[in-house]
Amino acid sequence: MAAFDRIESGIPEMDKALDNIRLGDNVVFRVSDLSEFKLFVDPYIAQAKKDGRNIIYFRFASHEPLVEDCPEVKTINVPLTHRFETFTVDIHNIIEKEGKDAFYVFDCLSELQIRWATDLMMGNFFRVTCPFLFILDTVAFFPIIRGKHSFHAVNKILNTTQLFLDVYSDSKHVYVRPEKVWNRDSETMFLPHIYNKEDNTFRPILDGVQSSRFYQLLDNFQRPGEDQYIDFWDKFFNMARMQYDNDMDIEESCNIMCNIMMTRDEKMRAMVRKHFKPDDYFNVRSHMIGTGLIGGKACGMLLARAIIRNMSPEIDEVLEPHDSFFIGSDIYYTYIVDNEFWDLRIRQRTEEEYFSLADEFALKLKQGVFAEDLKTKFKNILDYYGQDPFIVRSSSILEDGFGNAFAGKYESVFCANRGTLEERLDEFENAVRTVYASTMSLSALDYRKRRGLDKRDEQMSLLVQRVSGSYYGSYYMPCAAGVGYSYSPYQFLQGIDPKAGMLRLVMGLGTSAVDRTMGSYPRLVSLDMPQATSCVTVAEKHQFSQRAVEAVDVSEHTLKRLELKEIEEKIPVYLKNTLLEHDYEVESSLRSRGIYRDVRFISCLGLVKKDILMSQMQQLMHLIQEEYQHPVDIEFTMNLSENGEYSINLLQCRPLQVFKDTAGVSIPDKVSEDKIILESKGSSMGLSRCTPIDLLVYVEPKAYYNMPYADKARMAKVIGKINWGFRGEDRHMMLIVPGRIGTSSPELGVPTTFADISEFEAVCEVEEKEAGYNPELSYGSHIFQDLVEADILYTAVFANEKTLHFSLDILKEHKNIASEYIANDADADIVKVYDLKDSECNLYYDLEQNHLLLSFE
Repeated sequence: MAAFDRIESGIPEMDKALDNIRLGDNVVFRVSDLSEFKLFVDPYIAQAKKDGRNIIYFRFASHEPLVEDCPEVKTINVPLTHRFETFTVDIHNIIEKEGKDAFYVFDCLSELQIRWATDLMMGNFFRVTCPFLFILDTVAFFPIIRGKHSFHAVNKILNTTQLFLDVYSDSKHVYVRPEKVWNRDSETMFLPHIYNKEDNTFRPILDGVQSSRFYQLLDNFQRPGEDQYIDFWDKFFNMARMQYDNDMDIEESCNIMCNIMMTRDEKMRAMVRKHFKPDDYFNVRSHMIGTGLIGGKACGMLLARAIIRNMSPEIDEVLEPHDSFFIGSDIYYTYIVDNEFWDLRIRQRTEEEYFSLADEFALKLKQGVFAEDLKTKFKNILDYYGQDPFIVRSSSILEDGFGNAFAGKYESVFCANRGTLEERLDEFENAVRTVYASTMSLSALDYRKRRGLDKRDEQMSLLVQRVSGSYYGSYYMPCAAGVGYSYSPYQFLQGIDPKAGMLRLVMGLGTSAVDRTMGSYPRLVSLDMPQATSCVTVAEKHQFSQRAVEAVDVSEHTLKRLELKEIEEKIPVYLKNTLLEHDYEVESSLRSRGIYRDVRFISCLGLVKKDILMSQMQQLMHLIQEEYQHPVDIEFTMNLSENGEYSINLLQCRPLQVFKDTAGVSIPDKVSEDKIILESKGSSMGLSRCTPIDLLVYVEPKAYYNMPYADKARMAKVIGKINWGFRGEDRHMMLIVPGRIGTSSPELGVPTTFADISEFEAVCEVEEKEAGYNPELSYGSHIFQDLVEADILYTAVFANEKTLHFSLDILKEHKNIASEYIANDADADIVKVYDLKDSECNLYYDLEQNHLLLSFE
């Protein structure tokens, strides 16, 4: 037979999944018990007998035989001594004698370390034996025992062999996840598969529920990240573990673990100590790369899960077990020092160069290299996740604490995690660099400066999380995701109870729930009335529905924003019925013209109709709020199976910044219309206030609409220049812009970041129907959180009864100083900057009545 010819393994569906085992292949099975290896050896031998192969079984270990004694199999006993060379040569001599096209089974390679006392030599044996078998066009099956060998030894085998298959089993299923299949590839080849011996089936896991169960099982077996060299940190954890295993009192050790690994926030520490069990600390350490703190985001997620586990076992049953990794805060500093960036870091911390050095430092952070031992640990994470997508998230020391949310200030990077190991590692390293570099973003620096944190250590830990979800063709995403608030102080529906909490719910990845995207609206859910909506007609529901679905495209290795039509036919019927709603009015109109087709839009109606699910989301947040003694916000995903099962993945939890209104403000009731710039009811958000406005910035909607698309970002820079130009001068500024602020899409409005508007007292979004601009506060989005934390008043001008009066004509009498900030004369008709310092212009807002007035005295 010819080299690389296909052979049959005795399991037809496995042959199809792996594109067949080929002549020349060495097939390594990593198992927890040799009985798992036997599941694959038995059909392999039976098929080889049927095909009349030359079958050789190398017998050298002390365990029970792996192949039954029979005439068709040559069992060759090779004495296993401490002499590596003798043993290896004996094996090679036999292989050479048997020649081409032979079929082999080897005893467990893990027993080689019993004699040779090192994993290195086991790896060396395989390195010299595997290529010899390859060139003779043989097929050989090898078992190794999981957890018995160092990463270096396993990596030698992985780099040498043609097929490396991880096998896991529980009382119900046998799972196989190919770690390597040389010279073969498919969309599902590297997914976990379920092997059923009775039915002889071997099928990939494609739905989120089964995937969650697999990772729950996987977590019991794999603990990558440990290093053979022991430092003081590891000695301490090893000693604590030994004390715990011997039933000794380790309360003090747990306190130390909490302090050095979890958080510096005293409120968080108290809750961690209350809810964490010793195993929780050891589990964090086993999933941790490096030393230091795991950061606020990681700590908040783990603490919330521990609270739910301890307080509500019923909800805990439907929570996906976390399978996250933590890159410790010390790695961030080590990265800076190793790459000789420390001097630049020290300079950037000074008052003079705090902002000016940020871009240079960010560029350096994107260009650094990682030490080889750290790369090895990164590979351990890749090994754990196989080729399922994951996300690298910021988890800085100050992040997600009481008073400091850092919402959207740092990057999160999705990794499609497909391709060769080198490609996946490069993607991972770039993701880490990107998050590190985001510590120098203008928004992050401005946030820290405004909150008096610019002199504090802000070490960047990282939270690495598997993307929870299912495969829909080449797209990977959860069924739904979003953010939740245990308390909603701003009513988006009449009659809702703010104490009930709310969700901002989307189909697909949750990025659509926290960003303001073009023409796309998440579903806002008040948990006391989950099905309630402000839309009256189906047309309104469709108009204000989610249009863009975010998913990881594993074939193109990227995060994609998809129109519904791009993914609708890829999702199963039960999910369509759950997440989508028919626009019967449009369908009826089409039928009248002889066009028969379904017209659906995303509404997540099937989810909000699930009373138990909505109740559990509410209970989950309220239980955490009770322990925090403070409102909280969470990020989550939801996955559903065809039989109605569902799982919730709690991705993040942090204190929610909510300020109680204490000011009583009376709106003047006798102001003549020719003095009123803006008056509205029911369209503002913020605390009551009465404040002068001495600078008003206005972007004219139609003029902005008519700008060339590529030039629109220039308006954001103009606003940012004004914002920073008056920084620290105690001016009271108001911004009025078309459409939405804080968007990345110029089609929606001026694409500002929070750093561009951080100095304004109030911001106002203006509806302009002809240009297609629609105000939308985006409750639960990052910009929403920024406005709340900075106490910036939000208001909107709608073309409806909420706007009682809106006239900017009276501003023409006042000085326009836009020329001081505009370099391009063509922009003078687009942005106006009115200096009202001596004009007695006042802004009044009464939160209780939701009544706003901007007028001259």
